[in-house]
Amino acid sequence: MNLGLMVITALLPLLTVAIFLVGLRWPAKYAMPLAYIVAVVVALGFWGTDFNVVAGASANGVVTALNILFIVFGAILLLYTLRESGAIAVIQQGFSDISPDRRVQAIIVAWLFGSLIEGASGFGTPAAIAAPLLVALGFPAMAAVVSAMIIQSTPVSFGAVGTPIIVGVNAGLADQSVTERMVEAAGIPYAEYLNQIGMQVAMVHALVGVFIPLIMVGMLTRFFGANRSFMEGLRAWPFALFAGVSFVVPYYAVAALLGPEFPALLGGLIGIAIVVTAARRGLFLPKDTFQFEDREHWQPEWISVLQRETQTERPADAKLSQFQAWLPYVIVAVLLVITRTVDPVVDALRSPAVTISFTDIFGSGINAASQPLYLPGFILLVTSVITYFLHKMWTHGDYRNAWTTAGKTIIAAGSALIFAVPMVQVFINSAPGGLDNVADIQAAIADGVALGAVAQVASMPEMLALGVSALAGELWPLFAPLVGGLGAFLAGSNTVSNMMFAYFQISTAEQIGLGSFGASMVVALQAVGGAGGNMITVHNVVAASATVGLLGREGDVIRKTLIPMMYYMGAAGLLGMAIISGGANFWYAGWIGFVALSLVFMLVNRGRHPGAPGAA
Repeated sequence: MNLGLMVITALLPLLTVAIFLVGLRWPAKYAMPLAYIVAVVVALGFWGTDFNVVAGASANGVVTALNILFIVFGAILLLYTLRESGAIAVIQQGFSDISPDRRVQAIIVAWLFGSLIEGASGFGTPAAIAAPLLVALGFPAMAAVVSAMIIQSTPVSFGAVGTPIIVGVNAGLADQSVTERMVEAAGIPYAEYLNQIGMQVAMVHALVGVFIPLIMVGMLTRFFGANRSFMEGLRAWPFALFAGVSFVVPYYAVAALLGPEFPALLGGLIGIAIVVTAARRGLFLPKDTFQFEDREHWQPEWISVLQRETQTERPADAKLSQFQAWLPYVIVAVLLVITRTVDPVVDALRSPAVTISFTDIFGSGINAASQPLYLPGFILLVTSVITYFLHKMWTHGDYRNAWTTAGKTIIAAGSALIFAVPMVQVFINSAPGGLDNVADIQAAIADGVALGAVAQVASMPEMLALGVSALAGELWPLFAPLVGGLGAFLAGSNTVSNMMFAYFQISTAEQIGLGSFGASMVVALQAVGGAGGNMITVHNVVAASATVGLLGREGDVIRKTLIPMMYYMGAAGLLGMAIISGGANFWYAGWIGFVALSLVFMLVNRGRHPGAPGAA
């Protein structure tokens, strides 16, 4: 079987997701079970995967889905704890004092606070925290989810205290012969080579991601404003670019000075301090004020189940100051940092005594584990209980209502995630032997061996990556981010994407004749693409939507976040080609032109009036 047919076969599960979830807008609870069935059929019937491997991968997916649901539960519980205590009303008033402009609020909450949480925790937690907070501030649920997903890009490569680089890239490159040759050519130790990749990742992210706040507010006004116009978002360009620079400059500086652990965390913290201070002084704020229309004019699909419920918002508690209202979120951030950076605490929370593990499931060699005390959901749950006492909720509010709402939402979201994640695991584990060498696959195909034999060399995602590289040739760096994005779309994790494809990337770089620096840049583009792919990954969208009660509209969210994701992949690929080519070259002009074209697209695409046919 030739490479083209194998690639098409591997694409079938993804095409199922694209057609039914994104194209036909089926709810994830219907589309993902169908995609899971297609993945199983392809794995068993065409890829030659053993049944016990499919069963083991599915079980591992169920465990992972339960971990995600625990995070979602904690996020909803904390939100409704703060709503019942009156803290949300205080926070709303605080934002009104800074600026009532929804563009400013989205930048501070999603871009800056979300980046801080990403740096501390990662794994979808920022969207699970930022989206419900934006809803509480008065955003339509879909607008909140889209905004929260768009920022799942620039900070992601350094999320969870650098895990995508330290664990993901390192696991893909360590102890590989190609890596050893590149490190030897660079003349530096492997640890320095890994840090060099981290700096390259930060540089590309900074130059591409500085425009993400501007794109985010453009998307906000285009799809959720009364005039459906990108222009309203672009009018906030001074504040959006100021916020972008305030994050990416310290972000890159920290990567260069301290390594990959803290760029997103410290970049978010420093960015919040700079931007909020400037906003309070009226610096760079838009001259006009953007507000959503009155709720009766919102599109029905924007509104979540939780928003449809008749709820009486508790008035701001006069006894709660802004500091007291925000204190639970401060506690979340501090606890996340402590539980990720203080070794004795990390060891205690991840010890075998508190780990639920399943080894060699069904004899497949696949393991699954849950560390409930280490998951962000546990931190959010603990913070909710702490808030009960901090805000003296026994004298007011209904704490039981927070638990009831969180429980109902989890039950509704579970049906989608319980199939979405197993589908991904079957896809990834379709060849348990994994990818040993790009040349192995090419040789197997050239020899005309059976598909099942080739599948023992490469899994379905690895075969897709090989198909792209065969088409790209020497232009591979231009497409390297797409492979990273593919891995993140499937796995919902930049870390897993890097583990799957970092070695593939460096091997391909060597094959097209790139030297040590060029090879490390290609691996960096893999990590950047893996971060950008988080904007559209299915189970992160499902999880973020669940935190605000927006169920069944996951495809609509992905259709919108595809726009900034395409910008991210295109700009990163062109910039990578320019840097690898060296000197002043036309690729830089291509990169600048692509960024300019993206902004021009927003300027000329003013959209339709809300009442016009096709308005979204």
